Amino acid sequence: MTHKNNNFAIFLLFTFVLLSTQAFSQNFTKQDTLRGSITPERAWWDLTHYHLDIKVDPTERTISGSNTIQYKVVKKGQKTLQVDLQPPLQLTKAMQDGVELQIRHDGNAHFIYLDKKQELGKVYSVEVFYEGKPKVAKRPPWDGGITWSKDANGLPFVASSCQGLGASVWWPCKDHMYDEVDSMKISVNVPKNLMNVSNGRLIGVDEKKDDTKTYHWNVLNPINNYGVNINIGDYVHFGEKYKGENGMLDMDYYVLRDNLEKAKVQFKDAARTMEAFEHWFGPYPFYEDSYKLVEAPYLGMEHQSSVTYGNGYKNGYRGFDLSRTGWGMKFDFIIVHESGHEWFANNITNIDIADMWIHESFTAYSENLFLDYFYGKEASAEYVIGTRRSIANDRPIIGMYNVNHEGSGDMYYKGSNMLHTIRQLVRDDSTWRSILRGLNKDFYHQTVTTQQIEDYISEKSGINLSKVFDQYLRTTKIPVLRYKRKDNQFVYRWENVVDHFDMKVQLALNNKLEWLSPTTEWQTKKLSAEVATVELNPNFYVMLEEVK
Repeated sequence: MTHKNNNFAIFLLFTFVLLSTQAFSQNFTKQDTLRGSITPERAWWDLTHYHLDIKVDPTERTISGSNTIQYKVVKKGQKTLQVDLQPPLQLTKAMQDGVELQIRHDGNAHFIYLDKKQELGKVYSVEVFYEGKPKVAKRPPWDGGITWSKDANGLPFVASSCQGLGASVWWPCKDHMYDEVDSMKISVNVPKNLMNVSNGRLIGVDEKKDDTKTYHWNVLNPINNYGVNINIGDYVHFGEKYKGENGMLDMDYYVLRDNLEKAKVQFKDAARTMEAFEHWFGPYPFYEDSYKLVEAPYLGMEHQSSVTYGNGYKNGYRGFDLSRTGWGMKFDFIIVHESGHEWFANNITNIDIADMWIHESFTAYSENLFLDYFYGKEASAEYVIGTRRSIANDRPIIGMYNVNHEGSGDMYYKGSNMLHTIRQLVRDDSTWRSILRGLNKDFYHQTVTTQQIEDYISEKSGINLSKVFDQYLRTTKIPVLRYKRKDNQFVYRWENVVDHFDMKVQLALNNKLEWLSPTTEWQTKKLSAEVATVELNPNFYVMLEEVK
């Protein structure tokens, strides 16, 4: 499904204008543009269905097979279709209606010349074939590809991970975030002593004469490319049914045979996570496709309805509290964080990876909302404030548009602290909760821009937050509230901020809580007594400095 909102055309124009200025200041290549932009060879067709049908050979470390790409023509006069596949994999053939088509290869992009007239509004399909040894993941999930490993019993343990790098690192697709396929079938052939777990629901298993099995998975909801996955191993299964907001949700767990008993204890956090996040964010977005936790040979990833887990069956982040407050040890980080992405990343998806804060800031923020739900507001505040030590302020959170360029890793905990600050500005937790739930309802199964999210929060909160978003998303500067004291006068202003920054802030002056409305101009507040003590509400991610 291509542009799931009316702002798509505006976004397309906006990003092409940005590209013309950004390209001169960055070392981007033609391949970056082909990967990151909505090229003419992508824009004319809208994805409707994939059938990925592949054979995975763990011994040879190869993948081969085909992807049938079904699409609807949304712009007439075009007959060249761009499909993406990264070397060393090779796109070997393309077929439409029994006719083999000419392909022009340009690095990761492959341009298929269609013989048949593509009529506006009609649905067609093209089947592309590929084979080879895919890129081996070096540091999954951050530097992804395919992880070829073995379990403790020497059996193959294989998984995909490809956020940022792109799904085309292991299968041919329309590899841009703006167009999510409406539904998908995933068929994976593996050695008969192994199992493949992918997205959606298992609809069949075929036993083959060559000592292999093919597992067929069906996805009924729209899905982004990097959310598609394969997980191959000596899996055993257990599960439960969760009574959620939209009825009974199947929660299925696939773990290596030797880890079954540990998983039955550790995975209790899954239902707790569902309870907390349905409270804060609304119904789980993929009831039809179920929810799964699948053990993987790397830390974990938010694959849609097939969340991968490799946290070692420990609480915290591999047994470590990222906040250093103790609260991070109250939950399994991977279960909570990666499951949070089902709402922010899989339900609401950025059109361009430059806006990846929409995925990561909200999901990092979800960690403290989990704590809020089970342990209270004070615990959650301590946690999110504790994560500030991870903020680098090295570069802006929003990246460069149209060249597959994500912003700073500060999108995690600087972003979550921005949202925590906005919660203070809203001043009413029921309103704040309604905003978070409203985002997931009003942008249900949509691809979005940062501007849509920023405008929505401003509108629903009744506060113009444009300069707050500019400050935290588009600069590396922490706002500084500078103040002077003279007798009973408290003199203050914002510094180190964007033009026209006017965010309210709460302080305790002489132990009395006060809301101030600073600007970049000096203002004076008179107290009834000499200004003796000045304390900043620590829930605001700002700095307080006195002018001596």
